[in-house]
Amino acid sequence: MRIYLPMDSAAQALGADELAVLSMAEAAKHGADINLIRNGSRGMIWLEPLVEVVVNGVHVGFGPMQSADVAGLFGDLSVHPKVLGPVDALPWMQRQTRLTFARVGVIDPLDLADYAAHGSLEGLRRAIAMTGAEIVAEVTASGLRGRAGAGFPTGMKCNTVLGAKASQKFIVCNADEGDSGTFADPMVMEGDPFTLIEGMVIAGLGVGATKGYVYLRSEYPDAIAVMQAAVRIAQSAGVLGAAALGSGHSFDMEIRVGAAAYVCGEETSLLNLLLFPT
Repeated sequence: MRIYLPMDSAAQALGADELAVLSMAEAAKHGADINLIRNGSRGMIWLEPLVEVVVNGVHVGFGPMQSADVAGLFGDLSVHPKVLGPVDALPWMQRQTRLTFARVGVIDPLDLADYAAHGSLEGLRRAIAMTGAEIVAEVTASGLRGRAGAGFPTGMKCNTVLGAKASQKFIVCNADEGDSGTFADPMVMEGDPFTLIEGMVIAGLGVGATKGYVYLRSEYPDAIAVMQAAVRIAQSAGVLGAAALGSGHSFDMEIRVGAAAYVCGEETSLLNLLLFPT
């Protein structure tokens, strides 16, 4: 029996960790063999904690779940009071075109094999066979833009760094997200951290950078924990390190944590914080 239960900050705030403990205890009581996977949020916060049980290959949702609802997961699911039906068929999900969040809620965030099984790491493998200029040219042609308010063309940034003469180049990801009421960055990092890591390695290959930094605010402890764990896993698997995925190109990265700082939306402030942490 495979059960998905989000470990992101929203679900945890609504009692997901308690439900995880109760689910394991209830499984033991029924002698049920379960695989409890802590995934990211699908984004339907009003249904959190959203439990998904895989039935004949289909993710069937139950939510918002409370402690008293856990026992019913080990009976007739069709009469469970919180049953929602197939998650992908829910009206809100049907209206979604999920690109950045395509794997969030679908995979185990810290299972690199699960990440790869959903079509990932192919971009990195393809990039390894290209020159830096070819990578940057493709990024430019794609029209990819930054996720911040300015929507700055990524290709323009990459071209600038590619043409710069330096003995050491860096890739810096500003994941502070200081705008009020915006939480998209933590959802990606909590639910699909390897996508950020893979993207930074590809950027490093493109511009000749060998070191990466992700700046995170201390108010996002769940995102920090997941990203730190994901970096360690990627290093052990050879995605990061002296020869990223066998490319012969060295690229490693680390997570830097600081106090929330809206001013870090301005790049020189962010770089100064990385150089002189407080």
